Amino acid sequence: MVRVKSRYLLCEIGGSDRSSLLLLDDRAVAVAVKAAVARTHGDYGAALCSIRFSVKYLNTHTGMVLLRFPKSCYRLLWSALPFITNIETHRKNVPCFLNCVHVGGTIRTCQKFLIKYNQQQLHRMLPECEKEEEKQQIREAILSCSLIPETFEDELESDDDDITQRSERWRPQFS
Repeated sequence: MVRVKSRYLLCEIGGSDRSSLLLLDDRAVAVAVKAAVARTHGDYGAALCSIRFSVKYLNTHTGMVLLRFPKSCYRLLWSALPFITNIETHRKNVPCFLNCVHVGGTIRTCQKFLIKYNQQQLHRMLPECEKEEEKQQIREAILSCSLIPETFEDELESDDDDITQRSERWRPQFS
């Protein structure tokens, strides 16, 4: 059996009113994306994107959404994203846009990119802070951004050192 390959698009939802983005849910985002693809690419695009399309992650507080598509048609979706100008949810139109920040082959690569992206955003916020208390909170947030806990990172580093030492001992000698 051959593995079915997918692409994951990590997009940032932007808008003028950040509080209205809290109304969004994953179903509304999925409907808006499918409608944009259908408007842009017609029945062909709608049919391709209806296969294995899903919204894997939506965080309305940070405005990040993770979309999964088949590998063969992710460029169709990517080209339709600029045509999303509003998302209808709970009978309200929320004016917003989707900006693709990363395309990955796995959810894990998108998670790693999202951590780096959030760290960059926090570094940009640091000079704008006026109070020392705010600066300290942002520094703590920057240090807490990681995919695996720090205790495991230390163990992994010590295991890497042991492997390096063992490989040096067992290196064959040619004369």
